[in-house]
Amino acid sequence: MLDINILGLCFKHIKTALIIWSCLFFYPFHIRRYSLPDYHLLSKIESPNDLNKLTTKELIQLSSEIRDFIINSVSKTGGHFSSNLGIVELTVALHKVFNSPKDKLIFDVGHQCYPHKILTGRKEGFKTNRQYKGMSGFTRRYESPHDFADAGHASTSISTALGILLGEELQGEFNYIIPIIGDAALTGGMAYEALNNLGHLKKKMIVILNDNNMAIDSSVGAISSKLSRMTTTRSYQKFKHFADWTMLHIPFWGKFFYSIVMRWKKSIKTLFYKSNIFTDLGLKYIGPIDGHNINELIRVLTRVKDLDQPVLIHVVTKKGRGYSYSEESPGLYHGVKPFDIKQGVVPSVSNKLTYTQAFSKAIMTLGKENKQIVAITAAMMSGTGLAPFFKQYPKRGFDVGITEEHAVTMAAGMAISGIRPIVSIYSTFIQRSVDQIIHDVAIPGLPVIFTLDRAGIVPADGEAHQGLFDISLFRSVPGMTILAPSTELEMEMMLKYALTLDTPSIIRYSKDYVLDGSEVLDRPLVQGCGVLYPSDSCDILLITYGELVREALLAIDKLSSIDVNAALYSMRFLTPLDKKELERIIKPYDLVVIIEDAIITGGVGEEIMGLSSRETQTVCSIGVSDFLTHGSRAELKKHAGIDSDSIVNFVTSKSEEVRLKRVIEKIKTKW
Repeated sequence: MLDINILGLCFKHIKTALIIWSCLFFYPFHIRRYSLPDYHLLSKIESPNDLNKLTTKELIQLSSEIRDFIINSVSKTGGHFSSNLGIVELTVALHKVFNSPKDKLIFDVGHQCYPHKILTGRKEGFKTNRQYKGMSGFTRRYESPHDFADAGHASTSISTALGILLGEELQGEFNYIIPIIGDAALTGGMAYEALNNLGHLKKKMIVILNDNNMAIDSSVGAISSKLSRMTTTRSYQKFKHFADWTMLHIPFWGKFFYSIVMRWKKSIKTLFYKSNIFTDLGLKYIGPIDGHNINELIRVLTRVKDLDQPVLIHVVTKKGRGYSYSEESPGLYHGVKPFDIKQGVVPSVSNKLTYTQAFSKAIMTLGKENKQIVAITAAMMSGTGLAPFFKQYPKRGFDVGITEEHAVTMAAGMAISGIRPIVSIYSTFIQRSVDQIIHDVAIPGLPVIFTLDRAGIVPADGEAHQGLFDISLFRSVPGMTILAPSTELEMEMMLKYALTLDTPSIIRYSKDYVLDGSEVLDRPLVQGCGVLYPSDSCDILLITYGELVREALLAIDKLSSIDVNAALYSMRFLTPLDKKELERIIKPYDLVVIIEDAIITGGVGEEIMGLSSRETQTVCSIGVSDFLTHGSRAELKKHAGIDSDSIVNFVTSKSEEVRLKRVIEKIKTKW
């Protein structure tokens, strides 16, 4: 018979075990895992050289710590999330095998550069990631010797890498140049232009295709994957070179015999490989490789170093890996604002309407009324607010991928056939289509409507994503109409107006909230004219457009508190301008200040300044004068001197100059 104390002890242990088991079974690991991060290995990594001290097992542990670090830091600051979680092991393997900065890693777009930044001594920078005067969310040459190109726009990495390679060769240097490009960036034609040139030149380069979404037409399966890895071994390469040399040096029949063998070899390969675009372009294709298997990645990367030809390694990764919410919804977690790790990203609910939402509502309304309206975007369906239109009218919505040039010329073709295309693209990306807009749309005078989201100052993403140049680029294009709405009703009125034109037009708007409508702001549109907010007994006029009308109205209120009165003219039309009407409006004012949400060189301010006819009148413009860094829109407006406080300071200082001018003019008149 068992002792009662022993039985009691057994039951006690069983009870404890059940409690522990239930906690382990029911506790959400994706929450528990990130509550108390322990960076035992990561804390010792200050440069890629430190990876040489680690075993493969430790590299796997390091990858886990990097992933935890990204989750914890991005949850506090916001940033690009799921892409970076998916590329951790690949980045660790690249820095393990290659010697940065001597060997050069070129990240396309830069959405996936966080693990690279962590391994190159910038862990502390993540406290200020994408914040004003903090670390950039993209690779930046000024930040680190390990960043070789400023990234931001897609499909550029292979061209940059090839240029660096050729430049180094001309100077007698021979290092490894490795562009890392995602599958989405391969929808851009520039990437294929570079691959075509690389295959033609047959230069020794290793291109990494980080495939986390798109199915590439490639060899798939165990046999093909094994063969592609086998052909990268040094022994295979030595045998191949020996066999090629031997056959070619057979007297008389060598070249003929070699061509027969090559044909036979190609026929055998087609039994296991499907031809793909990369091999057709002259690159050796290797893959697919598991992008989360560090052992495999290191083995393949080490072997391809010995290949004396261009190589593309197809690496398959999982976007959002390691955080359950982002694995389930990688698109939602592509770029995030600060969030609670336990709850995940909770969609923000706001009573305020953004310009993007105002455009979305307007195109839905007009799309219902006019069956000829189609919407075109370049991989920005959700960002441009077109998702509801695409869902409601799937046959009238076209997402062409990262191909802005093609989007514009396709729209031109649609306009020729009688369709009314609305091309919705971020202002920064329309820069890629300048020639197509001029050559294919403006010269034939086709009625294509361009809606430019994120125009003007854009928060968070820095220099490459600012929408500062669209006015300067397109204001001088003959026949082009450019409009800038301030309110929701203005957005709808401008879209309706653009549909009445038989020439191209642009509607530009900020990443911000629309202004509340008013009796003045929501007056009917008159071609070339804006709306005037008059003010009694004032000799100061502020002229602006779009969201900056809000800043101008705030500035007027602040000026009135110090007994300075000013009027406001909201332009609406940036081109064409009704010059006679504008000249009439500005004539009574001694000080006219044009406030631009764009680069001031080539802006509307230049044209308005030319309308001044009085010597005693001071007309000047303020706006952005250089590339803008990252930060909030409010911070960047202040940086550029176009927020309400800066406008007040500028006006008060200029008012002194105006008074001095008056005094001088009176003295001149008396004498």
